[in-house]
Amino acid sequence: MNLLYANDQRGSYPASWYAATAVATPDRPALRGQMRADVCIVGAGYTGLSAALHLAQRGLRVVVIEAHRAGWGASGRNGGQVGSGQRLDQDVLEARLGKGDARHLWQIAQEAKALVRDLAAPMPGTDWRPGVAHAFLHGSEVEAARRYADRLASDYDYAQVAPLNRAATASLLGTDAYVGAELDHGAAHIHPLNYALGLATAAEAAGATILERTEVLALEPGQPATLRAQTGQVVADHVILACNGYLGGLEPQVAARVMPINNFILATEPLGHRAPLGQPVAVADSRFVVNYWRQTPDGRLLFGGGESYGWRFPDIVATVRKPMLRVYPQLADARIDHAWGGTLAITPTRNPCFLRPQPNVLSASGYSGHGVALASMAGRILAEAIAGQTARFDVMARLPVPRFPGGTLLRHPVLVLAMTWFSLRDRLGI
Repeated sequence: MNLLYANDQRGSYPASWYAATAVATPDRPALRGQMRADVCIVGAGYTGLSAALHLAQRGLRVVVIEAHRAGWGASGRNGGQVGSGQRLDQDVLEARLGKGDARHLWQIAQEAKALVRDLAAPMPGTDWRPGVAHAFLHGSEVEAARRYADRLASDYDYAQVAPLNRAATASLLGTDAYVGAELDHGAAHIHPLNYALGLATAAEAAGATILERTEVLALEPGQPATLRAQTGQVVADHVILACNGYLGGLEPQVAARVMPINNFILATEPLGHRAPLGQPVAVADSRFVVNYWRQTPDGRLLFGGGESYGWRFPDIVATVRKPMLRVYPQLADARIDHAWGGTLAITPTRNPCFLRPQPNVLSASGYSGHGVALASMAGRILAEAIAGQTARFDVMARLPVPRFPGGTLLRHPVLVLAMTWFSLRDRLGI
């Protein structure tokens, strides 16, 4: 089964709150016949569209091929959180890579947030809002977070993270489910689909061509490379694979390290005075299978939670409503107006996977739930690398991303067993 079509109608955005509030976007043509490009990009999410924008601004002929619509995948369905740092904390990165690379990775992540903010500023409907809270279930997490915030302030000159005690956490989040939290004033959240659509418009204005409803069936390496679809082909000097969870078997070296998983979001009816959050911040908790949420400008609660690891989505309302009511039991009678899922991608180490599988083929994916900022930055870094400026690509490529155990045959069952175990620990409160 092809994940591109397992849960969605061909060429249509899922029926999400994001799609219901998206800015108008044009239908773009499919590939017909043969095209020639300096760079062909597969995938019109944040990575591909950011790369297209930055390459086109350098004057290169850029063609983006998308199986559905621009922003159709995880880029247009996610929680919208623009988080600080990499997916792993700086102390972990220092231990694994040394202080020099760890500091460089922090600087890249800081620039990534600024990049999203600056790109989104002129785009209609992106609704940039500062503030992301991390809510903790155990007192030991509160203390560890305080020490880490102190270390970020002293070692990285980042004093934007404020600890919250139990009372302040309850006041901010409108729930007694957590023992404490931290509020990162330097992080933010946005309307993710409108941001993706704005990137597509900006890339086209810079000269890039975006082709929709065109699935790439094969990548034939060479100088130049050829990308084949049912309705034509693109011949390009360079190729960027920006497919994330929808890569399939297009590039086995990437697929061995990047695994698709599914995640889900509900949108309630407008809650009025019942809206729980005390400030317009986004929230993520410390469960292994993370719950995350925020409020919309019209007072809905967008609540994400639950994962699945098969081809088909489960009953999304039942899957997400249960963790939502553990946090907000007072919303038991709230109407659910939207429910949607999407496929993201993780790696074994939760580091993003930057790879050069062929001399003229680059790939970035596997952001492991931390992709709004990092995927946007990945596009810029890929564009730099194609232009011959490889320093930042090389730093990202040094992040350890081994293959999933079990090879192509057993990696999925092994992942399901591991994720099921950690999900059980969440349910038991371990």
